[in-house]
Amino acid sequence: MAIAITHSTAISISSVLRQSSSTLQFPFPTTNVSNSRIFSVSPMICSHEMSLLSVPRRLLLPSVSSIWDALTGGNNSAREAVIAIQRGMQLFRQGDVMGSLVEFDKAIELDPRQKAYLWQRGLSLYYLNRFDEGAEQFRLDVGQNPNDTEEAIWCFLCEAPLYGVEEARKRFLEVGRDPRRVMRNVYTMFKDGGDPDKLVAAFSSSREDEYFYATLYAGLSYESENKGDLAKDYIVAACQSPYAQRSDDYMASLAELSQKYVQRWRNHT
Repeated sequence: MAIAITHSTAISISSVLRQSSSTLQFPFPTTNVSNSRIFSVSPMICSHEMSLLSVPRRLLLPSVSSIWDALTGGNNSAREAVIAIQRGMQLFRQGDVMGSLVEFDKAIELDPRQKAYLWQRGLSLYYLNRFDEGAEQFRLDVGQNPNDTEEAIWCFLCEAPLYGVEEARKRFLEVGRDPRRVMRNVYTMFKDGGDPDKLVAAFSSSREDEYFYATLYAGLSYESENKGDLAKDYIVAACQSPYAQRSDDYMASLAELSQKYVQRWRNHT
């Protein structure tokens, strides 16, 4: 699903989302609107300009519907939901996963429209070992946006400890073509059972963001197979990469968190 954004709406949304670096940020670069260009944006990592007047809903944090209500003063609950998501994201970045989930759930109570857009909530559920709820969240998200590569992958990561890797792979969600080369390769690796080492090798000399995502997802792939040492090696490499060190990407914070949680579902029952 894509969300149409007018020139004036884009300016307002951009200003709200970037109003405070400590409370709410896109996990991808944005620039000021000029002429027909809305954002300089790519899903989470890739910076290139788009002249399109529609943006996949995956890119907007939180959802446009509630941001617009907050901007226009049309819905106090929607405005409070936006604030709750901001708090939840900040708590996740700080390592308080349970606290982040409390805020994301509060946002849904305040504005039920948010649930289909809260992939952040799915990540929190994953790190709390609540894999069935995490899978449900990601399946709901992909149902709203069938071109969301990363949420399909995270659904698999939630279902692997529940059903086993092979059965989870049979349940793998089909999505459209991701514009990011690294994520197309990551998706194929998870879906077909490819080699994480080959994935990293393929992007070892690529852009910093691509190397970060290749190593992070290689580590998560090994974690899904219960190969903790290999998983940790790649996740640590992702955390130590130049991109993770300099970026404010939400997934860089996730990589830091992952170092503490590798193989945490080994004893999951």
